[in-house]
Amino acid sequence: MRIEPVDFIVPGDRMSGLYAADRADPGPGPRMSFRHFQVVIEHGWSDERSEAWVARRSGEIAGGYALHYPQSDNTHLALIRVLAVHPDHRRNGVGGALLRHAIERARAEGRRVILGEAAADRPGAAFAAAFGFSPAATEARRVLDLRTADWSGFELMRGDAVRHARDYQLERWAGPVGEEQLGEMAELMSGMNDEPLGDLDIENQRWDPARVRAHDQSTVAAGLRAYTMVARHTGTGEPAGFTRIAVDAHEPEGWARQHETAVLRPHRGRRLGLILKLANLAWFHACEPSVERVVTWNSTSNSHMLGINEKLGYQVLDLWNEWQLRV
Repeated sequence: MRIEPVDFIVPGDRMSGLYAADRADPGPGPRMSFRHFQVVIEHGWSDERSEAWVARRSGEIAGGYALHYPQSDNTHLALIRVLAVHPDHRRNGVGGALLRHAIERARAEGRRVILGEAAADRPGAAFAAAFGFSPAATEARRVLDLRTADWSGFELMRGDAVRHARDYQLERWAGPVGEEQLGEMAELMSGMNDEPLGDLDIENQRWDPARVRAHDQSTVAAGLRAYTMVARHTGTGEPAGFTRIAVDAHEPEGWARQHETAVLRPHRGRRLGLILKLANLAWFHACEPSVERVVTWNSTSNSHMLGINEKLGYQVLDLWNEWQLRV
């Protein structure tokens, strides 16, 4: 078995082999298109530096992994974005060899903590524990079935909620944010730093217009079409909160992904999170009627957002742990 680097300029069969290993995982939920997968591996979503490696056995790509190194904050971290072994090559030490290689690469880069995720009820959890990783946070993956959603109930729910937020108006756009709103979007993205993190050794992310633009460029490059809804305080003009849903424009497979949702602290307590998600969901459904399900992730300790999603009818699909190793 040889472990080989993936050349992002001329990837050859290594990127496609890594994708095949990841795609062969039979777990539930949406799969990434190759285009989406390649962008995530090579660039991440904003300013992460990336590298990827594959294990080759008897001439075949047996599996591989990708590491991301944050650059503008959290420079002590190495993030395992993917670690996959094709089912035809499991139980042969491939996964262990790849993880040991990833740990050494993180050490060589001067990173002190490695983070990765695995479904709580699948073999990846025991695998991480065997290598000394500790579960530092838990997230629930939930799914909303748009085919059976209570759309009339949503309208009534929104009508009741807006009574508590009469001083706010909603704005929306599809695709990247406009140049004139990059600064405001950076402020809104910073609101995500209030999400509960459990025992994860993570610092606040620093958002500025350049990072927002890089995030949007990665989204477009991945083939995703994003729908964004923003709440603005009418008296001051301040942005108050936002939410975003994205769908693979080329290979949707009936799925969409609920991305970020945040309400800034001065504007909380007015049901803006619920209003934003209801309005964006209705708009998204009108624009993308072929999408059948929306998947979302939330920390199990984020009681406010969990309450909103439960009102909307999201059902738990599975639980995932964030695994942490100090090196």
